[in-house]
Amino acid sequence: MSTPADRRRPKSWHRLAGLPVRVWMVVLIGIGLAHWALPDARWLLVHVFTIGLVTNSIVLWSQTLAERFFGYPLPEARRPRQLARIYALNAGLVVTIVGMLGAWWPVTMAGAIVIGGVVAWHCAALARLIVEAQRHREAAGEGPAENALNAWFFVVAASLLPVGAGFGVALAYGFADPEQAGFLVTHQALNILGFLGITAAGVLMLMFPRLLGAAKLGQRRRPYALVVLPTGIAITIAGALSDHPVLAAAGIGVYLAGWLIVAGPFVPAALANPPRGYAPASICAALLWLFGSLIAYATTLVTGPFVTARITLLTVWFLAGFAGQLLFGVMSHLMPTMMGPGPVAAAGKARMDRWWLWRVLVINGGLVLWLLPLDSWVKVAVSSLVMLAFIMFLPIMIAAARAAMTARKALAEPEPVESRSGSHIPVAPESRAPRTPQLGLQAVAAAAALALVVSVGLALGGGSGGQITDAAGGVTPTGHTTTAKIAAVSMRFTPDTITVPAGDRLVIEVANKDSQVHDLVLATGATTGRIAPGATAKVDAGVIGRSIEGWCSIVGHRQQGMVLHIRTSGGTADDGGATAHDQHSGHGGPPVIDLQKQPGPGFTARDARLAPAPGGTLHRVTFEVTEDQAEVAPGVRQTVWTYNGKPMGPTLRGRIGDVFEVTLVNHGTMAHSVDFHAGMVSPDQNMRDIDPGQTLVYRFRAEHTGIWLYHCATAPMAAHLAAGMYGAVVIDPPDLAPVSAQYLFVQAEAYLGANGDPVDADKVAANTPDLVMFNGYANQYVYRPLHAKVGDRIRMWVLDAGPNAPLAFHVIGTQFDVVYSEGAYLLPPGDPAHGGSQALALQPAQGGFVEMTFAEPGTYTFLNHRMVDGDRGAMGKIVVTE
Repeated sequence: MSTPADRRRPKSWHRLAGLPVRVWMVVLIGIGLAHWALPDARWLLVHVFTIGLVTNSIVLWSQTLAERFFGYPLPEARRPRQLARIYALNAGLVVTIVGMLGAWWPVTMAGAIVIGGVVAWHCAALARLIVEAQRHREAAGEGPAENALNAWFFVVAASLLPVGAGFGVALAYGFADPEQAGFLVTHQALNILGFLGITAAGVLMLMFPRLLGAAKLGQRRRPYALVVLPTGIAITIAGALSDHPVLAAAGIGVYLAGWLIVAGPFVPAALANPPRGYAPASICAALLWLFGSLIAYATTLVTGPFVTARITLLTVWFLAGFAGQLLFGVMSHLMPTMMGPGPVAAAGKARMDRWWLWRVLVINGGLVLWLLPLDSWVKVAVSSLVMLAFIMFLPIMIAAARAAMTARKALAEPEPVESRSGSHIPVAPESRAPRTPQLGLQAVAAAAALALVVSVGLALGGGSGGQITDAAGGVTPTGHTTTAKIAAVSMRFTPDTITVPAGDRLVIEVANKDSQVHDLVLATGATTGRIAPGATAKVDAGVIGRSIEGWCSIVGHRQQGMVLHIRTSGGTADDGGATAHDQHSGHGGPPVIDLQKQPGPGFTARDARLAPAPGGTLHRVTFEVTEDQAEVAPGVRQTVWTYNGKPMGPTLRGRIGDVFEVTLVNHGTMAHSVDFHAGMVSPDQNMRDIDPGQTLVYRFRAEHTGIWLYHCATAPMAAHLAAGMYGAVVIDPPDLAPVSAQYLFVQAEAYLGANGDPVDADKVAANTPDLVMFNGYANQYVYRPLHAKVGDRIRMWVLDAGPNAPLAFHVIGTQFDVVYSEGAYLLPPGDPAHGGSQALALQPAQGGFVEMTFAEPGTYTFLNHRMVDGDRGAMGKIVVTE
């Protein structure tokens, strides 16, 4: 037991123990704001939240609550071990993140071992504390602690995470389905349903009834829940690992039954005494999301093939809806009540409830909107507002802590005494405060905020480009409305001509019967907005008194023939088709291309060094499609479409027989796809278009050596490729000799519109490029030369991505003594004839490599010897020194 001196001692250990929670909260906010620029942003968000924020919170609060349940504080001599566990956990997380981002599986495994080992240590420490506390109570002649069973929830939960971490390592290494899908479900069941879910059940069975004013509610059910929840997890794992998804779904059903045991008694109490603060309201919402996510997850398991692409965690449902709201709701209650007696806790809780209804309504309303089939810009706007509502917790938490400390000083009392009788979680008096008129204002403000971001998203995604102009042409309105129905299919509007009586109001109903997203934009600026496959949208064209044109505004679709002609009968013959809306969106004027100009001081050239093939025979990567702006030459910007954030996607490398599993995730605003020339697979499924928000898993086996192009195969392919959606797969020939360095250069063209605009599809069709580049930026290796030494043997892999221009790769001042092109040696190593080569000639979608040595120091220029393209930016330098 603690002494009076112990109670007066400042608990700096608790502040140190809670520091990682605050740090990871800030990191999570940073990743959320910058996710568009980060590799593997989704993985980072999920794991920084689950391990960084949730696991640290559980390790800290489960220890604290267990001590309070028994009235038995951990001896001060063991506090350093507690801190060591917490900081070792965070070191393991950092190592794991580094391993995943660098695709270094041994590093990932080392980090996961540390995380699993620390949580196992925490589990053992909790069990030891419980046993010691029970013995201490027996020695003092006291009975079992009232809430002892809740502490065992924490022990059971902590025992599952080390095993789940092991399956996470297996996922990082990669297996084929259905093994990979089974490991994924097992990983989720152990870590999310087990470690997080069972811990949450143990806390809520005690805390939540007190928040609802029914302290003894459901206590008799606790032993059953502690049996049913782990049983459901065990059944889920058995089904997952035995390739029986229906059995796994049954396990989810049992787990759901366990949560009904936990939460069932809460319902009448919540209805009788509705939540009146952030903590109870957030927890109620979290439980609703939990039940919905479990039902959806079970449905996913039983309604389709058991493959990794489908069996993914319902991130929005389970993590944002349930876990995020539960964590912040519980912390909103625990933090103030742990800081001091009634007035101190009340002061902290008053701050914690600032704008509580607004935050709860925005978070849950925004999550519901995000799940609807809305335009992707609407989803971006809504998710930003939801993130803001979550982020508000951090400054509110800081303000609450300061208010509690001020109240504590005003009382001039020491920190609260931890006694045996304190084996409960107190409830601050304000939690029963009456409703205030301010709640109505918060509800209106929440609805207004959601409506505003939806409007902003619709405006950004609508594609109208500006103010809507008149199509009446001075004709007298007839008062009649003509409704026309057309279909978008196979890059055409059918029918492609509509005839309207002059003066009629025209409403066009567009049914998207194609496999990718389309829209209809009229020359007046009126638009349907983006239309998903299978969906229908209307556009009111207004009174028609002249002929106007319409088209699909997605880049390249108009050039493919998606044009609609609107004609009048009995009106003027003015075609009216050329308006300001028929031009570029106008992010800026025409770009000024000056390749003699140096890029800014922060410019970093793309690393041209070719990394060695990773170990193992299965290579799993994720390609996230984005549509962002990037600089492609000094001062020249373009809206690029990318795999993983840069023009020219990641380079894949392996050996004959290796299997590549690429998960394509479309975060863009239109349909995209991927075509790997390195694989021999059916295009029907693997290369199909996927719409915004969809995912595709593309698996292929490397059957032949060489350097192979991959690119977006969505029509018009040339525009998608020219916009940045291309990359290389290198499959090494056997017995490839070692060299001093290997480099990779992928040539592609840029067709520029106004500065900052997307690719100009008309220029692509006319084959009039503005720039020709190696690795996505014109002349970048002129501005940032490569380096070598005299006598170094250099191997340069070269690929012509196109879409149109050929490549004659040449290095000024040296000769190639090894030439490999399209799977065969044109000049093999050790050629007895001592032949040499001056250029590697490639057409679009062809590649190879050349080798050379440098006999003298100097600056050697490599370029496309089709001089017009070398002058357009297909050039670089190698500085050779002694």
